[in-house]
Amino acid sequence: MQLKRKEMGRESFILKAGVSLMATVSLLLFSLFGCRGQENNANRYASAGPVVIHRFDKELLQRLEQGDSIAKDSSFAGQYSLLLQLLEQSLFKAGGRDSAGSYARLASYYSEPHLHGLYREAVEKFADVSSIEKALGAAFAYLKAEWPALQVPAVYMHVSGLNQNVLVGDSLLSLSIDKYLGSAYPLYQEFFYDYQLRKMKPDYVAPDYLRAWLLSEFPFEGKETVLLERMIYEGKIIYLLQQALPETSPDVLFGYAPAESEWCTKNERALWRTILERKQLYTPDLLTTAKYFEEAPARFLSEDAPGNLGRWLGWRIVSLYMERTGAAPSALMANADAQDILAKSRYKP
Repeated sequence: MQLKRKEMGRESFILKAGVSLMATVSLLLFSLFGCRGQENNANRYASAGPVVIHRFDKELLQRLEQGDSIAKDSSFAGQYSLLLQLLEQSLFKAGGRDSAGSYARLASYYSEPHLHGLYREAVEKFADVSSIEKALGAAFAYLKAEWPALQVPAVYMHVSGLNQNVLVGDSLLSLSIDKYLGSAYPLYQEFFYDYQLRKMKPDYVAPDYLRAWLLSEFPFEGKETVLLERMIYEGKIIYLLQQALPETSPDVLFGYAPAESEWCTKNERALWRTILERKQLYTPDLLTTAKYFEEAPARFLSEDAPGNLGRWLGWRIVSLYMERTGAAPSALMANADAQDILAKSRYKP
């Protein structure tokens, strides 16, 4: 396995924070309306049929341990040909070659003792995926109702050895389940930070599946350098996730601990004011914009600020926009004018 140990900078800036009674009341009302909307979605789509998760991970492990040759099993190669290509590309930066050669390379890769142990424990951990299939079934039913022409992908599971987390191909979606064995899993401790470990548990499987698919179906077409455009795009994706997975808490969608969500709430007004005062909302600056979407703590703002603050602010703006305009999700995603969404949200924390 090719793993990199923890590395993170120490840049910091102390953000002066304050929250008014009006802001607190506004956030409370927003939360109540948001929960009501999610409950309606849950009631409407909870009875949808589950999505079948194709267990490529199990079948490949069985063949690896039994010494079966993929060259003698054309059905396996045919069934998983695209996934085999994508997996090989992600692991070895190469693909599209003969299936027998692909199997031999994968067999060699997974024969490493620690990786093989990780593989077996991942398959055991996810022996039963019925709850994930049910959640995805309801989520895709919601999205299909909003976009009837969208094609629900074939969903798979694989093991990457803590490398590529998600594989997305033509109508194919696969997640590397070895990254969801629980925050306390011993092998994770040396290579991941706390903010990463928090998201390495089963609760994040369904949201990560769906987020990868949404990013593929609705790619960002704005300006990467402009904070507002990236912010609104990320907010749209989170909003759709929240509607499609109503039983998933916002903390999971953002990968936040409760204290980090509380920090965002208490510092929302000061954070927005800081962005405006520094003229960062519209000024095209890729380095500055990117900092607001890093998963690492935003220490360029405050020692205790969480990461992904741009995504969190975007979600707040988009949610208010949807509440105030009553727009359909399809209309939201079709609206490429970030300034229009900000203006109609009347966002003033």
